Amino acid sequence: MKAALLQLNVSDDPAANLAGTLEMLRDAAGQGAEFVLTPEVTNCLSTSRAHQDIVLQHERDDATLKALSAAAAELGTWLLIGSLALKTDAADGRFANRSLLISPAGAVVAHYDKIHMFDVQISPEETFRESDAYRPGEQAVVAHTPFARIGMSICYDLRFPMLYQALADAGAEILTVPAAFSPVTGAAHWHALLRARAIETGCFVLAPAQTGEHASAAHKTRSTYGHSLVVAPWGEVLLDAGERPGVYMFDLDMDQVGSARQRVPSMANRRAFTDP
Repeated sequence: MKAALLQLNVSDDPAANLAGTLEMLRDAAGQGAEFVLTPEVTNCLSTSRAHQDIVLQHERDDATLKALSAAAAELGTWLLIGSLALKTDAADGRFANRSLLISPAGAVVAHYDKIHMFDVQISPEETFRESDAYRPGEQAVVAHTPFARIGMSICYDLRFPMLYQALADAGAEILTVPAAFSPVTGAAHWHALLRARAIETGCFVLAPAQTGEHASAAHKTRSTYGHSLVVAPWGEVLLDAGERPGVYMFDLDMDQVGSARQRVPSMANRRAFTDP
């Protein structure tokens, strides 16, 4: 089947971001994509929690989710909204970083809240505390579709291989890793980690990403690495989108999953052991 990654450069304005994403989604469907994937925080990338409090919405009210779901139904495509930043009913007011799988009928058939929070100090000038604004999820998710079983994850999850082993053990054949990766860690680790997750599990890895410097009218801007990637179950990079926003088409041949797992059946060969 034909599929597409959308590489985005969103701002902190959800309405403006939605217009661009809809245009790309229609472009992908026009090129024959039956499955389209967007990056992490498709609706809003902001460094300001105060700004997020103003512009973000609950899932039931989110304009981006409503419009993209309606477009998926109109176009007859499967759509992974890599993630939306959403308000929650949590007592501490923290948001959810939520990935949503939309069917060609426009229905949310699966959702996943990012488990691992990006709390790091990359350098004296670059520090992230994702858990200050977002509450972590707790539930791993494998979604069932007519074409494949999809293990859902988001960005920093990529550094925790036990999650992907659990998804593969639960039947996942495709692993989704929508991201807004830091340029520093992206250049060092993005390709290696995505290829490793594919090789370890014998899954396709589909990783749509944010790219470039992200505009903000009144707050500190942020930059992301880009390089949306498709990795085959044997570990080959089938698509690297570089740093330009756009629609990136590719073919999914699910027979490659069984072939890779037959050649090196590492999941079947795994053994229990005593911790050191």
